Amino acid sequence: MAEKNITVIPARKRVGSTAAKEKVKKLRVAAYCRVSTETEEQNSSYEVQVAHYTEFIKKNAEWEFAGIFADDGISGTNTKKREEFNRMIDECMEGNIDLVITKSISRFARNTLDCLKYIRQLKDKNISVFFEKENINTMDAKGEVLLTIMASLAQQESQSLSQNVKLGLQYRYQQGKVQINHNRFMGYTKDEEGNLIIVPEEAEIIKRIYREYLEGKSLAGIGRDLEKDGILTAAGKQRWRPETIKKILLNEKYIGDALLQKTFTVDFLTKKRVKNEGHVPQYYVENSHEAIIPKELFLQAQEELHRRNNIYTGTDKNKRLYSSKYALSTITFCGDCGDIYRRVYWNIRGRKEFVWRCVTRIEQGPETCKNRTVKEGDLYDAVMTAINRLLAGGDNMIRTLEENIHAVIGDTTEYKISEINKLLEEKQKEVISLANKGKDYEFLADEIDKLREERQSLLVEDASLSGENERINELVEIIRKNKYRTLLYDDTLVRKLIQNVTVYEEHFVISFKSGIEIEV
Repeated sequence: MAEKNITVIPARKRVGSTAAKEKVKKLRVAAYCRVSTETEEQNSSYEVQVAHYTEFIKKNAEWEFAGIFADDGISGTNTKKREEFNRMIDECMEGNIDLVITKSISRFARNTLDCLKYIRQLKDKNISVFFEKENINTMDAKGEVLLTIMASLAQQESQSLSQNVKLGLQYRYQQGKVQINHNRFMGYTKDEEGNLIIVPEEAEIIKRIYREYLEGKSLAGIGRDLEKDGILTAAGKQRWRPETIKKILLNEKYIGDALLQKTFTVDFLTKKRVKNEGHVPQYYVENSHEAIIPKELFLQAQEELHRRNNIYTGTDKNKRLYSSKYALSTITFCGDCGDIYRRVYWNIRGRKEFVWRCVTRIEQGPETCKNRTVKEGDLYDAVMTAINRLLAGGDNMIRTLEENIHAVIGDTTEYKISEINKLLEEKQKEVISLANKGKDYEFLADEIDKLREERQSLLVEDASLSGENERINELVEIIRKNKYRTLLYDDTLVRKLIQNVTVYEEHFVISFKSGIEIEV
């Protein structure tokens, strides 16, 4: 085998016609600029960066201007929402850029993983990144070592900034300063000073939802009626989902209060937020803005939500789904086994009709429950007989109901609630003081939880009494208007007046929401 022969070709400048023939390829250079906030100062910085790099690239004779890629007002902790950054990377991958210039690592990325990922991706394509402030070129031998260190420092800076923001928010929460996003928040907007103010026409929709729910309509039924009336959601959509209605019924902001820190950020890089289930403190600010819904009505809605989700009937305490398809659904009970009566289509011996039957009897047979099947007409007649007897009571019945009102007023819990509020205020001040000093406050937190539960129980009781008062007053008005008139069956009237109906073998017991019972 012949010996290898190596010839060294020395470097030399080409002159004259040779240089002209070999045209030197210019580096295609782009710049990336970013500012992370929308303040006037930062906006100015953004414009200065764009102007600086445009001039800087164009004045270099060996460079070809490949564009300025600039993200305005976007965080650098991740690249998902940085449209211009992502467009620049795409241009690099397509072979349209040879060198990227940027002010500093923190402008490029505050996330070490993202930073190194894109640097390596570009290096594979023989594309370098030059960080002006740190004087790092990623194609240098020492570039990646320095880059890893500097990028980690940038990430720590971002983490520190995130922590400072969190502490600032918590301080604001402790002072009762409420920040609420009013976008897609039906019923409210913000004035020039950033305070929540009521939008009257939207507030009427919120009131309607609460009223119809407490009158017995289902979440889906309320949604369907809103759609029929051409009313759009806060997001401007035609479809009202049951979950949307439920969120409105659960939102304490409609009573003028605000629960702060319902969710919290678990990762400052991904910005992922999760439901706060005791991980970090929450702050409940009462009377933070004008209310749309009275507190009593809100609490009644919470009780009704709980009741509908927890319907257990019969001797076996079977869970039953709430239905509002008919006024008497889920409020008609069996006097024998305690289960609900259900409307069914009966076809027996050629006779077709709607009847109401005990669900236990339907599911397990007559040996389990022997209570009777009721024709729908007979059930409706029994209910209206009770209503008309009530109306016929006239002035005597009105006096009885007014006595009930006085009894309800006498049971008010207002004083007890006021005392608990004072105690809560004192305990909360102690917690904040201990938390700011970095001391343990677990024992106080337990005390506050117990006081809050006691207060909630009293508020619910108060709301229940207030609701009872309202229902009695409503019934008094109906009697005054209709005491000389016999009324026919009406679903709306039944939803307003009747608490429940109990079916026995020989009779019915109709219970009114005012507390009166009539046997038919």
